[in-house]
Amino acid sequence: MIVITGGAGFIGSCLLKYLNDRGREDILIVDNLDTSDKWKNLVGKNFIDYIPKFEFINFINEIEESNLIEAIFHLGACSSTTEKDMDYLYDNNYNFSKDLASFAIDNDVKFIYASSAATYGMGENGFDDNEFNNLSPLNGYGFSKYLFDRWLVKMGLDSVFTGFKFFNVFGPNEYHKESMTSMVYKSYEQIGSSGKVRLFESNDKNIKDGDQKRDFIYVKDICEVMLEAFDNELPGIYNLGTGEANSWNILVTSVFKAMEKDTHIEYIEMPTQLSKQYQNFTQANMTKFREAGFETPFTSLEDSVKDYVQNYLKKKNKYL
Repeated sequence: MIVITGGAGFIGSCLLKYLNDRGREDILIVDNLDTSDKWKNLVGKNFIDYIPKFEFINFINEIEESNLIEAIFHLGACSSTTEKDMDYLYDNNYNFSKDLASFAIDNDVKFIYASSAATYGMGENGFDDNEFNNLSPLNGYGFSKYLFDRWLVKMGLDSVFTGFKFFNVFGPNEYHKESMTSMVYKSYEQIGSSGKVRLFESNDKNIKDGDQKRDFIYVKDICEVMLEAFDNELPGIYNLGTGEANSWNILVTSVFKAMEKDTHIEYIEMPTQLSKQYQNFTQANMTKFREAGFETPFTSLEDSVKDYVQNYLKKKNKYL
């Protein structure tokens, strides 16, 4: 049996589809559905059962045959960068992750988990996935992920488990994330309603408006990489971006092109509070990833956006 925490969420539900396509249906979904629309991500997919996150620790502590669990894909977390309740983030993102990792090591269970590029903060010290101490996360979410990475390394579990520092992921099944959806999805919605996209002006005189850059990666590539780690047991904590930074202008232009519309971008003033902690550049250093033996190729930004827009967002059923 395979466990996916966050299995009804954005990346987790896409991974579920990929596992189903491999013929795997012995999958246990762990999540917190609450009143969100996450449940829609599970429609049409096959799995054994769903267990609320708050009941799962009791489940694994009481399970009589722990060898029934082959692997845990731990993708569940509060991913809101604006969440202010640090006690909640500490318990939900850090303590829960430690409990799962401890179960996995005690019971010889594969453990593949999601970290985040948010651990790097502004990136003033680069984006080196060999560095776990000299980092300054900008928000509670990034700090909670940073704490777990450090704990895993301190315990020596990075030599057994696999973690990925996700950069800017976009793609189908992200729709329930509301304000935290990708700029690809937001652009598609803005173009549909107004024919234009609004981007923040630059807060740096050396960077043109809309030329702030991010490392954007398609969720399908994320799933392929996680399955490669599952198949080949490639332990370590790795960056997971494409290794290429693209500007917001390029990203948005790709959306207009995929929608077969002329590009119309309007630049608006960046809020002062956001400007103080705004990342003008992120780019994953993928050297360690490739040297470890990962071979998954990454889809180009233009092709990824085209696939997302034309094969999902434009369709009546927009889910993967």
